[in-house]
Amino acid sequence: MEKDSRIILNASVLAGKPVIRGTRISVELVLDHLASGWDASQIVAEYPVLSREDILACIRYAQEIVRSERVYCTDPRGKITG
Repeated sequence: MEKDSRIILNASVLAGKPVIRGTRISVELVLDHLASGWDASQIVAEYPVLSREDILACIRYAQEIVRSERVYCTDPRGKITG
């Protein structure tokens, strides 16, 4: 996974969840807002410490997680379960 310098993982910050560097704002929080229909300007207005580039870094981080996700078949008949 390509590491974006704006996103960090530190076990002592938010239990190791990925956060935006220099903040305690998690990637998860930003993605939750985007999924709820907020746009980047609304997020930046609510969290002025963030920039549009920080929001894009969160999206890239999620994209890399999904891109690297693998599904393995555990059903002996060849069907993906769950």
